[in-house]
Amino acid sequence: QVQLVESGGGSVQAGGSLKVSCAASGYSRRMAWFRQAPGKEREGVACITNYGWSTYADSVKGRFTISQDNGRITLYLQMNNLQSDDTAMYFCAASLGWGCSLRADGYDFWGQGTQVTVSS
Repeated sequence: QVQLVESGGGSVQAGGSLKVSCAASGYSRRMAWFRQAPGKEREGVACITNYGWSTYADSVKGRFTISQDNGRITLYLQMNNLQSDDTAMYFCAASLGWGCSLRADGYDFWGQGTQVTVSS
């Protein structure tokens, strides 16, 4: 069983930066950040495996960075040059599956989410 608790969301102006965190307990092989805006499907943003390989959605490449501390206790998402389209609830997810995946059905454990709002 993996428990996940996100923090660090908030409001920022377009072009600004924000870093969200996810405190994790329990073992997983991959972790990811997803986001969901009102009326839209949940979207995979970035994932990282327990050996450090990561991948990103095209919409955030070059702007977002996923990382984890050495003990994999905390997962981070550094978000730079935020735009209004990035406004969403951001969720942390974990799985015992192998390799990286940005599909929501590839994850078994989810946090409660943290809101990120970008104003133009």
